[in-house]
Amino acid sequence: MSGSYDDSVGVEVSSDSFWEVGNYKRTVKRIDDGYRLCSDLMNCIHERARIEKGYAQQLTEWAKRWKQLVEKGPQYGTVEKAWCAFMSEAEKVSELHLDIKSALMNEDFEKIKNWQKEAFHKQMIGGFKETKEADDGFRKAQKPWAKKLKEVEASKKAYHAACKEEKLATSREANSKADPALNPEQLKKLQDKVEKSKQDVQKTKEKYEKSLKELDNATPQYMENMEQVFEQCQQFEEKRLRFFREVLLEVEKHLDLFNVASYKNIYCELEQNIKAADAVEDLRWFRANQGPGMSMNWPQFEDEEYSGDLNRTLSRREKKKPADGVTLTGISQTGDQASQPNKHSSVSSYEKNQSYPTEWSDEEPNNPFSSSDANGETNPFDEDTSLAVEVRVRALYDYEGQEQDELSFKAGDELTKTEDEDEQGWCKGRLDSGQVGLYPANYVEPIQ
Repeated sequence: MSGSYDDSVGVEVSSDSFWEVGNYKRTVKRIDDGYRLCSDLMNCIHERARIEKGYAQQLTEWAKRWKQLVEKGPQYGTVEKAWCAFMSEAEKVSELHLDIKSALMNEDFEKIKNWQKEAFHKQMIGGFKETKEADDGFRKAQKPWAKKLKEVEASKKAYHAACKEEKLATSREANSKADPALNPEQLKKLQDKVEKSKQDVQKTKEKYEKSLKELDNATPQYMENMEQVFEQCQQFEEKRLRFFREVLLEVEKHLDLFNVASYKNIYCELEQNIKAADAVEDLRWFRANQGPGMSMNWPQFEDEEYSGDLNRTLSRREKKKPADGVTLTGISQTGDQASQPNKHSSVSSYEKNQSYPTEWSDEEPNNPFSSSDANGETNPFDEDTSLAVEVRVRALYDYEGQEQDELSFKAGDELTKTEDEDEQGWCKGRLDSGQVGLYPANYVEPIQ
């Protein structure tokens, strides 16, 4: 009988109190909730770790992109260093956030996972051992009291039914006295029924009171047993709550970068780099390296000699256009390998760390300003109209056409020279695509 007894069957729950039959199941469910909460906390930490990793990657990509833009951009000097310090800060902070990600996953996540495994033991039939033990404990503690409560409910129901029957019998007897059609025998039956109903009321009342008294006597023991099982559940839950508090404090320490000495040093260094920016120093540097402070070999009278070690390309169009100054670049060859000729350009902030030749000479056979052309025999601005045999040539260097009538090519490309080099060092040629234009003669070599 005890194996098939269900303490909640036939008992009407009148309130939401813990002491009502079956309401202990909320305490039992809390054990299952504890396991789920461990999983939820692990998922929470895992998502935060992914956020930290993603933020670190974004910082690194941002720093790399902007570092290149600033270094290749027009900014220079100490302000450039101050600007680049932001990218260095991002790279260092990125490393710290990767450390946070590692700490969250390798320490906090694993700690919760191990505790969950040790605290909750799964059964072959499903559920957890701790849940079943709590449920069995409550069921055992509640079973005797629930049985007596059932008896009380049954006796109460019987008593109330007897009282109702007594009232009905009394009412019928009273109505029969006013009815002359009823014979004495019928009246006697009604009176006997009233008497019997009164006896039933008294009997059920005594049974009801007796069962209620027995229930009251069993209540203290019932409460004690239930308290004992409940306290065991409280102790189990206390362990989980204290563990969660401990883990959350660990997570807080891992997330709080303000307590990391290296994090503070990053911003101390950043502030120093920004404060080190000196506008006066940058202006002085630009004047000396890009402005009037630059050295200049001013033109002087020289004998008509040609230096074989100097090969220079002067823009044909700049010779034709009047300008406030002359922009030149020098090309020198060392050993068996020649350095790539520089295109004529002014020095920009992108090339501020490069060295440039500071000496040049007008002593060139093709110099339109040399004395050999001053007698009026030739005009340096006339195009060379002499015909030349077409020759296949190969580009030694990359060249990007500066104007519409100039060709562009890469080192190694082959093209056809259609006209020989003019006095200004330019040849006319044709690309394999059919485009015709000019190019510097010293950028190519004949194909053997």
